[in-house]
Amino acid sequence: MSRPPLSRQRVIDAASRVADAVGLAGVSMRSVGRELDVEAMSLYHHVASKDALLDGLADWVFERIDTPSASAPWRPEMEARARSARAVLAAHPWGLGLIESRRSPGPATLRHHDAVLGCLRAAGFPVALAAHAFSVLDAYVYGFVLTEVNLPFQPGESAEDFVEDLGAAMADYPHLAEMVAEQVVGRDYAYGDEFDDGLELILDGLEARRA
Repeated sequence: MSRPPLSRQRVIDAASRVADAVGLAGVSMRSVGRELDVEAMSLYHHVASKDALLDGLADWVFERIDTPSASAPWRPEMEARARSARAVLAAHPWGLGLIESRRSPGPATLRHHDAVLGCLRAAGFPVALAAHAFSVLDAYVYGFVLTEVNLPFQPGESAEDFVEDLGAAMADYPHLAEMVAEQVVGRDYAYGDEFDDGLELILDGLEARRA
């Protein structure tokens, strides 16, 4: 059976699979060529350089994150975007260090950023506050995902199992012990459940500042 012809989209999709498998550091023209079962040199007909490949990967991530609409209420749009970004970045954590690092951002990246600002501006956010809102929301989402994907839990281990292993050491840290006793022990606690509460705090603050 013949293979479909190479295209820029096929090259970027292959690069995303390589990044999923071995991380962003493992993405190269050679590794993407191997993924496609072609010579690396043939990729240059579709992607000009390694930098262009990474620009395309950043766009690939933004294409998968919900884009807010300026014609809809700002708060649910920002909520949906934050949850979508969390899901996409948790599934592809190599995107965390990539998506805001490109000096030559692609059209999907620029379109997404413009739409976020457009939604906030349409809701009455002054330019400076819209920029602050964009920054703090992204910092929260990216930081939360970074923490979430690096938690030191073993497969199948609960937060309660983890703190039990800390044992008597907790006695030396009374405020931490208090939090664990009230929030974790016997409560089926999951760190991921913190996301919505934190997001609500930020959105409440932005609403108050906008008003």
